[in-house]
Parts: sequence; structure tokens; C-alpha cells
Amino acid sequence: MRKNIWVAILSTMMAIAGFAFAGSASAEQVTIVGNLTSIKLAADGKSAVAVLKDNKSGESVNVNITDDLTLDKFKDKRIVPGDEIRTKFDKQGDKNHSKSFKKTAGC
Repeated sequence: MRKNIWVAILSTMMAIAGFAFAGSASAEQVTIVGNLTSIKLAADGKSAVAVLKDNKSGESVNVNITDDLTLDKFKDKRIVPGDEIRTKFDKQGDKNHSKSFKKTAGC
């Protein structure tokens, strides 16, 4: 009986510790608004890297884009350098993976 209680307590503590570390490994979501300075489409057309100049900090930010809707807007020239963009992306190390990429005026 006593052994079962200790096993249950130890199992619970290990589960809590596992959840504590899992949260720190997740990506940080960032939202910025800035002018699009350049678009580099991949040769296969399935990805692109967009460079934005953040309005708040003035820094250039590279954002990796893989969603078909945004890639189609690049190909159709509905989004071009000089447009003001609002983007949400996950920051994972030195890579920024786009979750949302839209003109601020609508598109």
C-alpha cells in the first residue's frame, strides 16, 4: 500500500516536470507591421522569403512563407515590395515561419 502511494506521487511529479519543460520548447509567436522590402520566391514556387522593415524597431526581418494563398498573391503581384504588411510568425531559433501575412489595407 505504501509503495503504491510513493509510485503515484513520483509519477505525478515526473508528469508535472515534463509539462514544465515542454512549454519552454515551443516557438514564440510575434506580430509585426512593416513595409515589404523584398520577396525571394524559391525555384519550385512552394516557398518564399519575404523581408520586412519593422515600423517600430526599424530592423529588417526575414519571414519564411509556405502557405499557398500568400504565395499566389506574390505570383499574381497582389502583394509587392513597398506594400505595408501585418504578419504573425513563429520565431524558432533564427527562422521565422509565417502564420499570417496580409496587407494592412486588406487584400
